[in-house]
Amino acid sequence: MNYKLLFGIAAVLTACNSGDKEYDATGTFEATETTVAAEQAGTLLTFSLEEGDNIEAGTEVGLIDTTQLWLKISQTEASKAVYQSQKPDQEKQIAATRQQLAKARTEQQRYKELVADGAAPSKMLDDASNQVQVLQRQLDAQVSALQTSTNALSRQMDAADVQVRQLRDQLWKCHIKSPASGTVLEKYVERGEYVTPGKPLFKIGDVRHMYLRAYITSAQLKNVKTGQKVKVFADYGGGQKKEYAGTVTWISSRSEFTPKTILTDDERADLVYAVKIAIETDGYVKIGMYGEVRF
Repeated sequence: MNYKLLFGIAAVLTACNSGDKEYDATGTFEATETTVAAEQAGTLLTFSLEEGDNIEAGTEVGLIDTTQLWLKISQTEASKAVYQSQKPDQEKQIAATRQQLAKARTEQQRYKELVADGAAPSKMLDDASNQVQVLQRQLDAQVSALQTSTNALSRQMDAADVQVRQLRDQLWKCHIKSPASGTVLEKYVERGEYVTPGKPLFKIGDVRHMYLRAYITSAQLKNVKTGQKVKVFADYGGGQKKEYAGTVTWISSRSEFTPKTILTDDERADLVYAVKIAIETDGYVKIGMYGEVRF
């Protein structure tokens, strides 16, 4: 009798009956996904990306028609130039009144000297003083009116500047850029389509830095903590697996009922805690793929 063969069969049966598992929890792989939407309305003049493309943060991938915005900017800047041209030349407009006031003060001083010498009646000095007061009031009124007009035009120019800045901001938003580095997961529009603010354009995901969302029982909590190094296995089916180094980055603060598609170390557990385990991938792990973790 072949005792070695019998011993091998017995060992296999013992392992199968023991219920030992190669993992402590299972879950699916996820990635940080960002959906990029249009911020302006218009026709997509360019849109140069395809699903599967790897792009860096800040890369311009499309352009919305900017014609109307440029026309509005030109119109607003022209309005500002009109306001500038309407500003009164204060010194020129009050020059005549200033000259009359200076002459009236000279006359006032001359009559003051004549009255002091007894060569002229005091009424003439009173009339000269009244004339100085009248001209001073006229000058003050002119200066006030001109200043009010100048201030109003300045405020209109400031408003035009604000409008131009707003339009330039809208113009900048017509340039579609990727907010993050990653891989294009989905593309929702094509070049030539008319888009409106809020319309999704494409979805990008960081598939270089992914994480496994797994579920553990309360009994396992004492053995798991954030920052802990663990082993993660990507399951390709048919017994094919690939191992990655993982780090526990998050543990849920509250329990939840076991998802139907998830197996835990204790499959009878009703309440489990979600954990996230970060890994750096090599391009083989895909979103939604089944994975296992060993603590």
